[in-house]
Amino acid sequence: MASNAGSGAGDVFDVRKVRRFIELMNEHDLSEIDLRQADQRIRLRRGPEMVTVAGAVPSMAPTTAAGFTTAPAATTAAGEDANALYIRSPMVGTFYTTASPDTPPFVKVGDQVGLETTVCIIEAMKVFNEIPAECSGKIAAVLVTTGQSVEYGQPLFRVSPNA
Repeated sequence: MASNAGSGAGDVFDVRKVRRFIELMNEHDLSEIDLRQADQRIRLRRGPEMVTVAGAVPSMAPTTAAGFTTAPAATTAAGEDANALYIRSPMVGTFYTTASPDTPPFVKVGDQVGLETTVCIIEAMKVFNEIPAECSGKIAAVLVTTGQSVEYGQPLFRVSPNA
């Protein structure tokens, strides 16, 4: 008894392809794969579930799977938003604010971002990964410079959440 569902050569949901994506994630120590083609999308992510922490946060604020967390109140400088969110690097790599040297930055201070707004690119193992904001608000600060090496969980942007 054969079924054509999910087994087409171009089908992104083909079980063999999904297994291969998982192998690649393990082989290259990737925390997420997000592929889109036309109206098809597959997103594989490993690590803890997305958690948003609100209110007072202990000095060791947890990093969420989405790559952002609220700022610890104790480390917030005077005049900064105590409820700021941080977009954090989901991987080790090289940070870029633009897709190429002759294009404008994806975002700059003062820009509004939404959940799927691309904020930067991180190059890891010669693969250029577009990083979405995964939060909504206004970019309050860019915390790294183009070409800088970044670590997993490192804050890249401070975002003032929409009220």
